[in-house]
Amino acid sequence: MRVLLLGSGGREHAFAWKIAQSSSLEALFIAPGNAGTRAHGTNVAIDTTDFEAIKSFVLENKINMVVVGPEDLLVLGIHDFFLSDEQLKNIPVIGPDKKSGAIRRK
Repeated sequence: MRVLLLGSGGREHAFAWKIAQSSSLEALFIAPGNAGTRAHGTNVAIDTTDFEAIKSFVLENKINMVVVGPEDLLVLGIHDFFLSDEQLKNIPVIGPDKKSGAIRRK
């Protein structure tokens, strides 16, 4: 499995640490990541609000699953973006859709 983890905080470090323990993991990429996440995967310089850049990275790197850390990306609609795109719609995004993310944020 090839995983892209979005975010750069402590939550993402904890996610990276745990995901890296999976025997099914082939590669873990963290965008943009932080100094701690570097120990568990490959940090990549992607602006997480640039959904088209994320799409390109996912397709070029044959990502099988996307894990979203920050609530802001959920509220901006990253999950909805994947569901509405013909090339991305079958790639699981771990995190709620825009409407559900907005409820969490209130």
